[in-house]
Amino acid sequence: MTSPSLPDAGESRFPRLRLMMLATLITLCVALWYLAAHLLRGDSDIDWYLATLPCDLPAATCSASLGGARQLTLRVDAPGGIRALEPLPLRVEVAGVNAQSVRVDLVGRDMDMGLHRFPLDAQDGNRFEGLVQVPICTESVMAWQAEVVVKTPDGRLGSRFDFSVERSGS
Repeated sequence: MTSPSLPDAGESRFPRLRLMMLATLITLCVALWYLAAHLLRGDSDIDWYLATLPCDLPAATCSASLGGARQLTLRVDAPGGIRALEPLPLRVEVAGVNAQSVRVDLVGRDMDMGLHRFPLDAQDGNRFEGLVQVPICTESVMAWQAEVVVKTPDGRLGSRFDFSVERSGS
């Protein structure tokens, strides 16, 4: 009779267990990355207001009521359309608000594209202007959101404006 052979010392006894441990470790790393990204953005104290519809960037100026007589408008100066990696002039005007600063965060709507933050320069009155740059994406059409955040002495106010970018040569 032949005796049953013993497993080779170099062979793993628990390959599924190691695979499950690896999957758990990867899941934990992804969860921690999302948590860190959320904490670094620091937008938990922003009062968000809906944009007034319809909003068709860059063809038209978009606006949002920030409660009461407070108003925010966003204008994109891109007559040929918004293109990735090209400087994009923006103008934000606020009314009824003592704005200390304004920034625009570009966020992928359906895909995490990282944080792209652009502070705007104060002009006369409550007008802020600056250049932003939309990152490139492998998708033929990428859905983006411009998150406009206004810092005031009473806290931060914001609104989100949707737009899409078509990849050149598509």
